Amino acid sequence: MQQKTIAAIDLGTSKFSVAVAQISGEDVEIEYYREHPAAGIRNSFVFNPKKAAEKLKAAVAEAEEALHIKIRQAVVGLPRYSVHQKSAEGELPRSEPEEYISREEIETLKDLALSTYPLDDVEKEVIYGAVAQSFSTEDEIQLVEEDVIGTISSSVKGNFKIFIGDRSRTGAIDKVFNDLSIAIARKYFLPDTTSSVVLSQEEKINGVALIEMGAGVTSVSIWHGGIMRYYAAIPFGGNTITSDIRIECGISEALAENIKLAYGSCLPTRLASLSEKVLQIRYEDRPTKEIQVKYLAEIISARAKEIIDAVLYEIQQSGMQDILRTGIVLTGGCANLTGLASLVKDMSGYNVRIGYSRHLFSASGCGGVYSTGATGAIGMVMAAKNDSLQDCVEALKVPVKEEPEEEPESKPASNGSLFDEGEIEVVPTEKKPKHVDEPKKPRTQRVIWKNLTDKLGSLYDFISKED
Repeated sequence: MQQKTIAAIDLGTSKFSVAVAQISGEDVEIEYYREHPAAGIRNSFVFNPKKAAEKLKAAVAEAEEALHIKIRQAVVGLPRYSVHQKSAEGELPRSEPEEYISREEIETLKDLALSTYPLDDVEKEVIYGAVAQSFSTEDEIQLVEEDVIGTISSSVKGNFKIFIGDRSRTGAIDKVFNDLSIAIARKYFLPDTTSSVVLSQEEKINGVALIEMGAGVTSVSIWHGGIMRYYAAIPFGGNTITSDIRIECGISEALAENIKLAYGSCLPTRLASLSEKVLQIRYEDRPTKEIQVKYLAEIISARAKEIIDAVLYEIQQSGMQDILRTGIVLTGGCANLTGLASLVKDMSGYNVRIGYSRHLFSASGCGGVYSTGATGAIGMVMAAKNDSLQDCVEALKVPVKEEPEEEPESKPASNGSLFDEGEIEVVPTEKKPKHVDEPKKPRTQRVIWKNLTDKLGSLYDFISKED
């Protein structure tokens, strides 16, 4: 039974995801998964390789230390934005027409279509991947891959969608990994690999739009008949929403992101009693800032509607809007934004669900692998399972730890808050606490969670209803 270890790295706009999986035949066990803040990435592509390499080095080192391994190579994802698609054809004459068409011949035809496709500018463009749309023989047309295998013919033709990207952006990825002395085992077109863990075969056959909403890019891939038929992406995502909150509320980027995660939602008209609540951000050296929860939802909804409108426009452009029988699946780091699924359903009229990784693997003691933000890395692991790749890692000897002479002095535990700036309290609009002057302290900001269970009960009720 073939065994190998795969390391997958997803270079997202706001986070780097590192996954390490042990593959034994058809069994996949995720041994490690962790997300780290990203740097040097804009709209899913590397614009500053030095910054990206510095951040990624720390993320890789943590994985190596946790598993006592050395990562020698990894599979990585290609940028999702600035990708255009072209139609291509390929034909393979057969020397033995009375023999069955084999899977190997179909793979040869795919490689032929990729290698012979005439790029407009080979200096600037590179083929990210190709998806077979249909095949034809002497007697049959419009056959899918599984149907053409086993037929007989003197030749076989294939129709393909070729996805073309910017060569300089793949070169920037190479630079990052070269700096870390990590070889790139394979580069994957993420919309294809992510679909393998998020969508069911029934959804792909009956028609579905997979919307992946990340921090810097929102993409849509449309599937029908078990094949990806269309792809498009726009350069807006969760970071744009965070930036809107920062500008409108006059707060820092980090605080805006944390407020979005903890209190943000779409559809302000459905907030019920929560709409009357106010976030009070208390600073120690300046006046208290107040943000009404309803106003926060209005900011988020305005940008979310723009993003959804752009995605729905791309679905219209595909000409396949009437055959999406199973509707829309939302995935990516921003897919869990409260009320987003309901907003998409209201604006599109389609059935909408949140897309998590299906249970195709085991991951005991490895948190986060079933989150919407992990689908990119996990999709690459599952795609690499069937590829002829060597082990990506080298096992290291576990160092023997010496017992310390004295117990280290204990330190107070962190309060585990999401926030690092400003004290934040949720209060009713009509019951604002009086401000009490305190002696000035060094300029620091912190957060106090006061009776969250009681004061945010309506928020959790709202979330459960929306989900």
